[in-house]
Amino acid sequence: MERIIDGNALVYADGAFNTPNGKTAHGLVRFTERYKVLGVIDRQYAGQDAGMVLDGKANGIPVYENLQQAVKAHAGQEIPYFVIGLAPDGGRLPAAAQSVISEALKLGMNIDSGLHDFLYKNPDFVKQAATYGGKLRDIRKTPEREDLHFFSGKIEKVNCLKVAILGTDSAVGKRTTAWLLVHGFRDAGLKAELVGTGQTAWLQGAKYSMVMDSCINDFVSGEIEHAVYDAWKNENPDLIVIEGQGSLMNPAYPGGFEILAAGRPDYVIMQHAPKRLEYDGFPGYPLHPLDEQIAAIEMISGRKVIAITVNHEGMQPEEISPACEAITAETGLPAFDVLAHGPAGLSNLVKSYLK
Repeated sequence: MERIIDGNALVYADGAFNTPNGKTAHGLVRFTERYKVLGVIDRQYAGQDAGMVLDGKANGIPVYENLQQAVKAHAGQEIPYFVIGLAPDGGRLPAAAQSVISEALKLGMNIDSGLHDFLYKNPDFVKQAATYGGKLRDIRKTPEREDLHFFSGKIEKVNCLKVAILGTDSAVGKRTTAWLLVHGFRDAGLKAELVGTGQTAWLQGAKYSMVMDSCINDFVSGEIEHAVYDAWKNENPDLIVIEGQGSLMNPAYPGGFEILAAGRPDYVIMQHAPKRLEYDGFPGYPLHPLDEQIAAIEMISGRKVIAITVNHEGMQPEEISPACEAITAETGLPAFDVLAHGPAGLSNLVKSYLK
């Protein structure tokens, strides 16, 4: 039975779908338990199937030119949520999106946004929400300090297998791989939980999550620890998969150290885009070599990288398997493209490490 936490939704990604700046929309198109996605708004791909655009596999989610077209196509259906599927550099809300949000509010829709430009700080949005009955939900809004957790050491009680999916860059597919590994375990009859560390994981329905890049620094480690501990205590899983953020060496989005230090994974899986030469969005900043990034993780954490997972951006289907073989030859580690080929191979590898 399909599990939907909140209800029907339209996802706004105009000008960003099928680009790194649309990764929130991509996650919701591929998988979410929070919403039933009825459509994506992006004029460039209007009339096409969102799954076919992203992955070459139709999933029945149409792309619409604008909000009016999407609402008309679903006349008679309740659409309570309008979700901002953009993930631009800096997390800023583009000016073009503001008028569309106003349109959605005037239709009585609730607005969910994971950007750093908070909806509740826009007086026009607040007034329109009050007038037309919608609600504004800022996923990146930091909890009050009294609700945050400081690192306590309780992570040492967690005795199930913990695996972190880190990456060589931002927007490289860490969250997608994490979910696919969780689903691979569940499909095999095992219990697995995702600990989300970004806004999209929450939007996808991750039960245990925190938004790392907007959390007050003193509490980042404690919030990671608390999410992992609660997932273990409440669910008694065989596996906890921790979603990575940014990369250790990314100049704008350095991330991963807190996950290694506070989440204390038993092993690490490294997500990598072989065709990517520079850090995402930062021309002139060459990507550090894969072997250097593996060595940095292992030196910092004392934990082994056990596999490389491949993001096939810029590749033709026939290039994927040779790319995986080349990575294995270079690093000595098994390499998988779980989005293209499914999670079975990676799941079987991780199962061999079960405690």
